[in-house]
Amino acid sequence: MAKITFITSDHQTIELEGDSGSVMELAVEHNVNGIDGDCGGVCSCATCHVHVRPEDIEKTGAASEIETDMLELDDNADAYSRLSCQIAISDAIDGVILTVAK
Repeated sequence: MAKITFITSDHQTIELEGDSGSVMELAVEHNVNGIDGDCGGVCSCATCHVHVRPEDIEKTGAASEIETDMLELDDNADAYSRLSCQIAISDAIDGVILTVAK
């Protein structure tokens, strides 16, 4: 079980727990503001863009090439940007804090 904290654009802190699937699926299931997941998790829309805390980037890993290509289209992307549909929920990401990009 992994505990994941989302910080929304209106500064709301939402703590959720999950044990499978993607971070985007968990966020959509719990109506996290700013995580839409329009493409259903196939890395083709960037409506699930989050910023990973620098100290948590080792937990989530770096963005893949296809993910980086998608993030390049987003003006808010930075070195800590990830698409939450590409972050798998596992014990390895327990305690991660993600700031919703929009």
